[in-house]
Amino acid sequence: MRGAVIHAPGDVRLETLDDPKILHPTDAVIRTAVTCVCGSDLWPYRGLEPVGEPHPMGHEYVGFVEEVGSEVTSVRPGQFVVGSFATSDGTCANCRNGFPSSCLNVEFMSTCQAERVRIPNAQGTLVATDGHPDRELWPSLLAVSDVMGTGWWAADAAEVRPGSTAVVVGDGAVGLCAVIAAKEQGAERIIVMSRHEPRQRLAREFGATDLVAERGDEGVARVKELTGGIGADSVLECVGTAEAMRQALHAARPGGNVGFVGVPHEVAVDGQELFFSHVGLRGGPAPVRRYLPDLVQRVLAGRIGPGKVFDLTLPLDQIAEGYRAMDERRAIKTLLTP
Repeated sequence: MRGAVIHAPGDVRLETLDDPKILHPTDAVIRTAVTCVCGSDLWPYRGLEPVGEPHPMGHEYVGFVEEVGSEVTSVRPGQFVVGSFATSDGTCANCRNGFPSSCLNVEFMSTCQAERVRIPNAQGTLVATDGHPDRELWPSLLAVSDVMGTGWWAADAAEVRPGSTAVVVGDGAVGLCAVIAAKEQGAERIIVMSRHEPRQRLAREFGATDLVAERGDEGVARVKELTGGIGADSVLECVGTAEAMRQALHAARPGGNVGFVGVPHEVAVDGQELFFSHVGLRGGPAPVRRYLPDLVQRVLAGRIGPGKVFDLTLPLDQIAEGYRAMDERRAIKTLLTP
């Protein structure tokens, strides 16, 4: 099969790889319907994370089951399935407590920019749809496997409530999906920090009520101005940089909450400052599998359309251009068709 391999920063290639096989009785193999490039893939692409030896890339996927291991009974060959970037058995204490991304047997997907993918822990990870969904729904179902599920977790962790005010820090795919999540969870006012016009338009379409182009202290001051000098009830941090975290913590009101889902890079939190702020802080790898059944149904019912974050579609053999376009901010998120 063909799959993407990163060799060094800025060097992603499509190569011929071994077809995936069932290695454990809990595995499944799927044929990819669509896959994509994630913003977090840009960290090693930009040299901000070590690449090491050449290795496959990609952790977002939807597709058709081709084969299942002997212990997999929840899905069967021929079904269309959606899964999480973090596989989970669905039975351990952490899964039962609602945190499948901390499953005691978790495996993080890393080979999904390919024509076929082996899914570990398939019994607890994969969710099958009723029948084969229309192709126009595939991008939104793909978004559910990561960015939409992660945006939902940002709103959940920040304790968005009906009638509340939410601030979204970040206008990438996760941030834009967080706007959808905040709206679906009842936020009355959604302030998005963005200075890129195409992303601002999509944020508005998804439910943003206000846009703040300023960054840092100026951005916080603008949020305070919009919230009567107090700050927001909930802040959804969807970037992962030190600047974004500072902005998020300072934009929350005393007693408010910050949900942080951007993978942290050089982020340090001042304990004294956090202590006296009365701001709650929660985040981590999104427990996407917890939300999958609900989010899949919202997509199929036409209630949400997170697939609109894909503003560039390319065949898999143009994977290098897909990375370049996102790195240069010519695209929010690249959809790849095998």
